[in-house]
Amino acid sequence: MKTTMDIEDSLLIATKQAAARRRTTMKAIVEHALRREIEQDSDLAAEETAGCYTTNQHGLPVLKKRRHQPVTSEAIYQIMEDEGV
Repeated sequence: MKTTMDIEDSLLIATKQAAARRRTTMKAIVEHALRREIEQDSDLAAEETAGCYTTNQHGLPVLKKRRHQPVTSEAIYQIMEDEGV
């Protein structure tokens, strides 16, 4: 898909130079950077939710008590969605 973005001149120049050094395209550089950023964001989100529950002997999620974060229906539904339940 084509899109239009405004990129700071110095960043555009650096991207073109990096693409030339790597003998690739600017498109490939940008796609790689976006994928890496999104992957990192997904990893952080997974780390944040991983510690909020355990599983019981039946394999069902059991929310851990937290002083600063109340358990809500929305949180339960989100965990169920994340786990594919």
